[in-house]
Amino acid sequence: MQAWRVYENGEPGAVMRLEEVETPTPGPGQVLLKVRAANVNFPDALLCRGHYQVRPPLPFTPGVEICAETQDGRRVITTAALPHGGFATHALADAAGLLPAPDSLDDAEAAALHIGYQTGWFGLHRRAALKEGETLLVHAAAGGVGSAAVQLGKAAGATVIGVVGGPAKADVARALGCDLVIDRRSEDVVAAVKAATGGRGADVVYDPVGGEAYQQSAKCVAFEGRIVVVGFASGTVPAPALNHALVKNYSVLGLHWGLYAQKDPASIGRCHETLTAYAAKGLIKPLIGERVPFAGAAGAVQRVADGTTTGRLVVLPEGARA
Repeated sequence: MQAWRVYENGEPGAVMRLEEVETPTPGPGQVLLKVRAANVNFPDALLCRGHYQVRPPLPFTPGVEICAETQDGRRVITTAALPHGGFATHALADAAGLLPAPDSLDDAEAAALHIGYQTGWFGLHRRAALKEGETLLVHAAAGGVGSAAVQLGKAAGATVIGVVGGPAKADVARALGCDLVIDRRSEDVVAAVKAATGGRGADVVYDPVGGEAYQQSAKCVAFEGRIVVVGFASGTVPAPALNHALVKNYSVLGLHWGLYAQKDPASIGRCHETLTAYAAKGLIKPLIGERVPFAGAAGAVQRVADGTTTGRLVVLPEGARA
């Protein structure tokens, strides 16, 4: 079969190599899947760089989120079991983690439903307890993670403010349904949020960026507001001033979605049922920025690493030699 392999850590565009490899053999509790679509996530870039919390042995195949076909013909979504990831014609996955792909979504959309939307659901509902009528501020609102949070926020009945970088991404955020879009490159984010909320601030802030975005969040979060820390796409991990949280009376909440598979696996299935129902009603639909031919996988991961994309980039192995 064909697979993209990483033999040394570095930038994805430089270290990902397309090769002919042996089809992997499933271990205990695993299944072999035919990959129909593999979504590109920022952790794929971190895996290539050797900066992710999980460091698979070299060489490995990145690609943590896939829509795939089982040997008995079922269409499923799941996280791939590294080191045999999804940027390949076949991948391994834990049998217990397979979820039915929603009929309302095509392969690329289904591949992009799992991690980003589950993260958004757990972050907004289980961690932040977002309520109807509250104001939700989403950083990187036109990106893969942010776009999911925007749609989930609107589905929950929140007023959604999206922060983006540049006019093109602002147009995408408006199309997603943001009630207000702030271009951080040309506007003062804190002032704009306070103006839009009558000085109160945002009840919930969803932050997959870190760095300066977190500093802005702390300045414009409301009384008894909640900042959900999802990731650090900026490359800078902030050091929160806890005295500020005390004086202003807000919460800083961490969200590591992968832990739910260990601590409360049944909750993932329940969340998937909710997301499937939302997709059927048209409340959510993954924003696919580009459907990438299999030969372009390395470049796609590099573009996500560079932060130049909108929505999700999804690699399609169709046409590659199995």
